[in-house]
Amino acid sequence: MAMIRPDPSVRPETPDASKIDWQAVLAEHGQWLRTVVYARLGEAAAVDDVMQEVSLAAVEQRAPLADPSKVAPWLYRLAVTQSLLYRRKQGRRRKLTDRYAQRKRPTEQDTREQDPLGWLLADERRKLVRLAMARLARRDAEILMLKYTEDWSYRQLAEHLGVSMSAVEARLHRARQRLRGELASLEVVEAEA
Repeated sequence: MAMIRPDPSVRPETPDASKIDWQAVLAEHGQWLRTVVYARLGEAAAVDDVMQEVSLAAVEQRAPLADPSKVAPWLYRLAVTQSLLYRRKQGRRRKLTDRYAQRKRPTEQDTREQDPLGWLLADERRKLVRLAMARLARRDAEILMLKYTEDWSYRQLAEHLGVSMSAVEARLHRARQRLRGELASLEVVEAEA
């Protein structure tokens, strides 16, 4: 029985890169690619930006995919490349911002110059508030954070928390009182030290 050898001039049909369903491929590989990008950049906020560039580069085939069966390693290289480009762009932006800040730095005669003692006191106040917030019950800290960091109105707080506006007012009042108490106790401890 004669063995049939494949003809080297006839190649098995490989899927064409232009016929790939990129939405499905990117959805399938998106999670681990996000992990790679996050590991490269260390910034959660940058991951979406870079992944958008990866998706765009994949669809546009900026770096052509030679073998569609090896889409994962190709996407990996694309993610690494886009991460490096993002870091380079952020570095340029940081340098530009630093140069601008150097040019606009206040001079000794400039009235924009802040008092170093004022900076120190403001920093100390922020530290005390953080410490006091950490000592509050989670429920009190939560409502204060939503009110003052998210800048929510009483109505928004009531809608999101599923309570009445009078309940929000009462909770905020009690949380502020407790925060004042914690701040007062911290300031006494600071004064004694």
